[in-house]
Amino acid sequence: MASRFDTVSFLSDYGLQDEFVGVVTSVIRGIASHVTVVDVTHGVPPHDIRAGGLALARAAQYLAPGVVLAVVDPGVGTDRRAVAVEVGDREAVFVGPDNGVLASAVAMVGGARAAVELTDPAFHLPAPGPTFAGRDVFAPVAAHLCNGAALADLGEPVDPGQLLPGVLPVSRMEAGKLVAEVLWVDRYGNVQLNVGPDEIEPFGEPLALELATGVRSASRADAYGAIAPGALGLVVDSYGLVSIAADRRSAAAELELGPGDAVILAPAEGGDGTSAPPGGHRGHSSPVSLRSRPPGRP
Repeated sequence: MASRFDTVSFLSDYGLQDEFVGVVTSVIRGIASHVTVVDVTHGVPPHDIRAGGLALARAAQYLAPGVVLAVVDPGVGTDRRAVAVEVGDREAVFVGPDNGVLASAVAMVGGARAAVELTDPAFHLPAPGPTFAGRDVFAPVAAHLCNGAALADLGEPVDPGQLLPGVLPVSRMEAGKLVAEVLWVDRYGNVQLNVGPDEIEPFGEPLALELATGVRSASRADAYGAIAPGALGLVVDSYGLVSIAADRRSAAAELELGPGDAVILAPAEGGDGTSAPPGGHRGHSSPVSLRSRPPGRP
């Protein structure tokens, strides 16, 4: 017998100024009135599949069992596939476009067990046009899954290995320096890098941060409040990755950094090594998954 879920965790790039989020939520509740819809975030930058995939991957292991609905869908109305992906022992089903936004989160929770393309219109709403799949396809499918619909009833099976991957940047060593990339800037201005704490361990203390705007020094800190006034710190954040941070200041604004920007880490002059002129490198891309830590401030 198919599982009956009572939670839909909903992420999108819809924002809150239009009616889109409310409409999708109401469609879900209209079909499955017992369901609680949890808004993970609707602040993903418009059309930014990478940012949506990263946000979903950060959240995935903490979401309640149920349906995970992720809609960042710049290809809506085209021939991109709409899919539902079952993970674990049907503890969750991910619903959304097959454009990579689901992939890293699915990997974080153990990988896909089965997948289908959402081709059966019996589980959709009549659509006046093809451009609101969140309302007309993904929301009703999520609701029907919560009512106990079987994955196989929703459409044609898809080989999970053929789903589009989530491609995230990986750091690399060049000439004794670590070439990294900004993954995310949170609302406090903390700058998350695609770097684990073990990767900077050989560099000693402090470290040089080589940026497009110049070279800055940063020291490791156990907490945001442990960073000296006016200084920059390197904090292991709640996802186990290194973040550039400042105490009650926006490191991102101060350093003029945003997602996708390059940061080169190296031993600082006067520390355990020497620094070099800033560079403009960017990291290669490869399918990777985020590391996890207990919840806390990002």
